[in-house]
Amino acid sequence: MTEALFRQNAYLCDARGKVVSHAERGVVLDQALFYPTGGGQPGDRGRLSWDGGTMDVVNTLKSDGDDIALVPADGATLPPIGAEVKQTLDWDLRLRHMRMHTALHLLSVIIPLPVTGGQIGAEKSRLDFAMEDPPEDKQSLEDALNALIARDFEVTERWITDAELEANPGLVKTMSVQPPKGAGHVRLVRIGTADEQVDLQPCGGTHVRRTSEIGSVLLGKVEKKSRLNRRFNIHLASP
Repeated sequence: MTEALFRQNAYLCDARGKVVSHAERGVVLDQALFYPTGGGQPGDRGRLSWDGGTMDVVNTLKSDGDDIALVPADGATLPPIGAEVKQTLDWDLRLRHMRMHTALHLLSVIIPLPVTGGQIGAEKSRLDFAMEDPPEDKQSLEDALNALIARDFEVTERWITDAELEANPGLVKTMSVQPPKGAGHVRLVRIGTADEQVDLQPCGGTHVRRTSEIGSVLLGKVEKKSRLNRRFNIHLASP
């Protein structure tokens, strides 16, 4: 099982690792700095380096069991099994994903409707809502979202048991993707504090520490995807 360093510290940019195997999907290390594609968040990119070589990581995917596979660029030389490597994250990309991910959680607060889908991207991210009628005032939604961001709420995590989640089904906002269960515990991401809680929902992705790190966002096109489904796109207003 690959140790998920990104869950211990989402701001970690480099780390050591040891090559465990060459899996079908990529190189598996004993511990991974890179977040694997999942929950609407893309896999991380970066580089591995070792004595005698380097390998560009163009994507990160889940592999067998709880292993994490680092996908090499086409034609890349793989580090030998057993080699000690340095992992270097494409931090700019990761940070944009973190800012976007936290912003989407806040978007689900100002639009308190069931979420039917979502996707995080560096340039554009989206949430789909079970919404029959178009919003009356898109600008007011953008203003409300940026007002929440500017309040500089703390973003924290805690873990609950599968049984606790089953006893509190209202924590799950997404209709299309259910939080991973079966390991006995589920990670919750909280925006705000226990006394002033803005959002609390199961999530395995990476987030910024405070909402002010998101910066201002722009609410883009609102698309009608079906009679009962509308897609809201957001963009980061600053790099």
